[in-house]
Amino acid sequence: MKIAFFNVRGDEEEFYQNALQGNEIFCTTETLTSESLPEQKDFEVISVFTDSKVDELVIEAFPNLKLIAARSTGFDHIDLKTAEEKGITVVNVPAYGETTVAEFAFALLLAITKRILPAFESVKETEKFSREGLSGFDLKGKTLGIIGTGHIGASAIKIAKGFDMTVLAFDAFPNKELAESLEFNYVPLEELFSKSDFISLHVPFLPSTEHMINQNNISYIKRGAVIINTSRGEVVETEALIHGLETGIIAGAGLDVLENEIALRIEGHGDAGITSMNDKLMEMDNVIVTPHIASHTKEAMDRIKQTSVDNIKVFMNSNPQNVIKPTA
Repeated sequence: MKIAFFNVRGDEEEFYQNALQGNEIFCTTETLTSESLPEQKDFEVISVFTDSKVDELVIEAFPNLKLIAARSTGFDHIDLKTAEEKGITVVNVPAYGETTVAEFAFALLLAITKRILPAFESVKETEKFSREGLSGFDLKGKTLGIIGTGHIGASAIKIAKGFDMTVLAFDAFPNKELAESLEFNYVPLEELFSKSDFISLHVPFLPSTEHMINQNNISYIKRGAVIINTSRGEVVETEALIHGLETGIIAGAGLDVLENEIALRIEGHGDAGITSMNDKLMEMDNVIVTPHIASHTKEAMDRIKQTSVDNIKVFMNSNPQNVIKPTA
């Protein structure tokens, strides 16, 4: 088969060439969008990371396309409806970084609560030790609100238990067995907001999860709470988050993702208004922003590569796995 890998980094090309011998493999570091299509368009398989945007125009540009292999758990960058209409299978990597991402969420939380970045900057700038303005606070005994209790959310709960935290959770599909085994409680979203000292988001971006935190409900959040987002930027309404940070509803935010973050990856893309608000977020002293790297470890990348290759091989054998269908 003719297979194209986009967003290829490091040693990925060598891995894919060796793992898929006998096929025609094309690899590029370029992102795939409707404005950056390759000259060759007879591929039967395309594989992309989250930077790419596989919309209707991209799908229509590949007349022989049979499989879109997302090298990620999230798939909001792929037009599932158009793919299904054209009989194209879409697959993802459902579990590669549940512990990886959960660890990063706590790295952000600890960086904020322990005032690590301001402390580092103070020492670097003054070459002196001063505790002025660097008082942090403990996690032990505090309440962590987990939104989304899939693989990553469950891993975050396990870590929280190691810090002796109380955990509340919200999920559209509660897992009672998980709640019993990890000793946490499911509550309505507004109750989670009002009782949590920290809120960590672990849901995919779907129509039902867009702006789960918004202007209408941010006032329910316990004053002084910290928000951690390692899921998708669109889950949090940027304007509402800025309002919460400016008014003290939100004491701090650790963000590995931003709404409209494509504008930070591909020049000229995205909504200018949200881009301006993102600039404001990145300038705030009580916000830490990282460039969507929560899952970017060697171990997680190795799992992504292997599962992506496996997804392609079983599809070629007419036995597709990890298939994604559009939601209603």
